[in-house]
Amino acid sequence: MSRAAVLIATLGPVGYWPWGPGTLASAIVAIAWWLVPIDLAAWLVALAAVTIVGVVSADRAEKRLGPDDGRIVIDEIAGMGLAVLMVPHTLAGAFVAFLLFRLLDIGKPPPIRQVQSVTGGWGVMLDDLVAGLGAAALALAGRGLLGSYS
Repeated sequence: MSRAAVLIATLGPVGYWPWGPGTLASAIVAIAWWLVPIDLAAWLVALAAVTIVGVVSADRAEKRLGPDDGRIVIDEIAGMGLAVLMVPHTLAGAFVAFLLFRLLDIGKPPPIRQVQSVTGGWGVMLDDLVAGLGAAALALAGRGLLGSYS
């Protein structure tokens, strides 16, 4: 089972990408948001499923790969899935969400840094979920100030 968990948590080859696997995983979500016509309800169901599967697979994958190993990228999928919620299905919207999410995920400002103390699968997932919520909030604020990301 841990082999399957590693495969899921790393998204197969994505987690082994040598130039920023988390950035690649985030870009995949941004491109999917831009290109795949999906309604909000279906996106939220998929996001919930990714989060649940992510907690379980990341917990098991950590036992093989080590704590919050960089090859585990399912957390970026979930976090970026939240980040895009407040942007339109456009290239500009996806790009804004991607930039905001990666800045928050890499920079880890409070409270993102604090939630990293949680251990196990939830610990892997939680900081990215908080970064995704932060990116969505910033994107929404930006839309309010600057108008649409069209």
